[in-house]
Amino acid sequence: AVVGFTGSFISLLMSKPMAKWSTGAHVIDNPQGADELWLVNTVKKLADKAGIGMPEVAVYEGEPNAFATGAFRNSALVAVSTGLLQSMTKEEVEAVLAHEVAHVANGDMVTLTLIQGVVNTFVIFLARIVGYVVDKTVFKTERGTGPGYFITVIVCEIVFGILASVIVMWFSRQREFRADAGAADYLGTPRPMVSAL
Repeated sequence: AVVGFTGSFISLLMSKPMAKWSTGAHVIDNPQGADELWLVNTVKKLADKAGIGMPEVAVYEGEPNAFATGAFRNSALVAVSTGLLQSMTKEEVEAVLAHEVAHVANGDMVTLTLIQGVVNTFVIFLARIVGYVVDKTVFKTERGTGPGYFITVIVCEIVFGILASVIVMWFSRQREFRADAGAADYLGTPRPMVSAL
């Protein structure tokens, strides 16, 4: 459990600085121009509707995309790409921002971290049980653990890890649907979200 959850929580706590670094996102501290001002004001309006603290707002170079991250609801990061801003109408961009704010309001980053921690724990635990059984029954190790244990554990962790990722992806997809619904709720209509998708 310690190993399974520790990695997940460290990733969560590092998510904001890592996201900024990996995307080269520029945080808008003092809006320059009408577009940046609109972006910040739109996120502020949506955050107020969602009942969360104002997230940091950032823009990064790239294909149409957006993301929200951060360990805490009241100090998250919402970032949009230049490709998204250039290819969508303001109504569609607002829907995407509402979707990301809904992720923050729903606590999706923390929820998925907990789910990842649980599946990591089971992967580590079950791999060692299978390794022990194989080592004792197939390789007939009588004292301690032999190479069969370590080989089996490595193989099982890979296989169980792939199966666990399917579970995490399923949960993630459910949270995406919920964030879409949240965006429709904040905007009072599903049409902008449908159009953005």
